Amino acid sequence: MIKIQHLPVDLPGFSLLDVNLAIRENRFFVLLGPTGSGKTVLLEAIAGLKRVTSGRVLIHDRDVTALPPEKRGIGIVYQDCSLFPHLTVTDNINYGLRYHGGETDDARMRFDSLVGVLNIGHLLKRKPGSLSGGELQRVALARALIIEPAVLLLDEPFSAIDPAFRVELQKLLKELQRSSGVTFIMVTHSFSEALSLADSAAIIQNGRIQQEGDMMEIFKKPCSAFVADFVGMKNIFPARFTGTLAEVNGMCIHLGIQPCTERGYIAIRPEDIVLSRSHLDSSIRNSVRGVVETVTDRGFTFEVNVLSGDIVFRSLVTRGALIDLGIRDGNEIFISFKATAVHNF
Repeated sequence: MIKIQHLPVDLPGFSLLDVNLAIRENRFFVLLGPTGSGKTVLLEAIAGLKRVTSGRVLIHDRDVTALPPEKRGIGIVYQDCSLFPHLTVTDNINYGLRYHGGETDDARMRFDSLVGVLNIGHLLKRKPGSLSGGELQRVALARALIIEPAVLLLDEPFSAIDPAFRVELQKLLKELQRSSGVTFIMVTHSFSEALSLADSAAIIQNGRIQQEGDMMEIFKKPCSAFVADFVGMKNIFPARFTGTLAEVNGMCIHLGIQPCTERGYIAIRPEDIVLSRSHLDSSIRNSVRGVVETVTDRGFTFEVNVLSGDIVFRSLVTRGALIDLGIRDGNEIFISFKATAVHNF
């Protein structure tokens, strides 16, 4: 297990504040947050590249806080890969072995295995300047994994990758983590990347951890308005609670449970809001009439904003549903959502 205990980092104009994390062994852990939230700073503090004045970093119960980076058993892959431009791919991959026992028979076997898994055998004599973004990342992964790290840190590994190859590299990364038994800690600002890769995650904002836990738990049950917005809930409203009802701008919304506070927020995922041209005859507790304000193409889906009373609800629908319902700006429409789809905090 990796433990970060009461870790601060003070930099000019920015600080990490009392970070505490516990990451289980052999997991794919993702650190999420907006640009400038402290993700990379925390990664570099774990790696030993940023000085910390207190707190502890433990890997498998071994305190590595005071150790230099090469003694921590950690590999790191940056978004720009940071390969040596004057060395061949082979020499780049083997570079770290000089600090970890040299090119032994075991190391040569690991080299051959990684080259095969990452499909980079045809690149071995080339230099980084002639490689694509995806090829650079594969070589950087091989260089980081050949030293058999206990932990592999990945800083925005897909940011420079062509979208056409991003899914392929994500799949490869997940397979590598499972087969290697190494704990992966990846930094990203993309929640979709985290959902496709992570077992567990933490969300950081302004140097503080806002929520930590199972990936799907964070996705379904955010603990604050910031986290709810970050994970794409889109429908986030301040509310007053009475029994199992939430009052939002004069509208009563069924929750199905009784919150433990009188005031707070409710949040509803846009894909949980059903649109229809007439009132649905179903067990759905929440159904109101509204008017379509805007329809926005989001690529694979369309975001439909519906004004009901003083509240704008945001729903996601497929192209087929949009055509079938004949949804256009100014249409009257019904929006419906289950009480169980309403999260409160």
